[in-house]
Amino acid sequence: MVAVHLVVAVALVEYLFFGMAVGHARAKYGVHAPATAGNEHFERYYRVQMNTLEQLVAFIPAILMFAYYVSPAWATGLGVLFVLGRALYFRDYVRDPKKRGTGFGLSFLPTLILLAGAIFGTVRALMA
Repeated sequence: MVAVHLVVAVALVEYLFFGMAVGHARAKYGVHAPATAGNEHFERYYRVQMNTLEQLVAFIPAILMFAYYVSPAWATGLGVLFVLGRALYFRDYVRDPKKRGTGFGLSFLPTLILLAGAIFGTVRALMA
């Protein structure tokens, strides 16, 4: 479980990095708080951060339950894939939003697998 906790921590650090990138983009593109629109390039950074937040809501509980009920090793591997997928999503979305698909898939698919496994493992434990 230690490795799973490390992956969760890295995912949170990554999210904080995305938040700092939004702050930097605010200054660079002149989008002053509380505005969240007004410059396409700023909005790309902002959407990455918001989409990542949306993903984390499902990812964190799913990875923890999957690790507990199914396999910490598999949870760790899927979690690393999630983090790498988010990094790719960030890079590609900021460059060209039309090319964000690979990064999105590499982070969304692990979350689906983790969630499905968490549900399966939880139901299996209830029936035992």
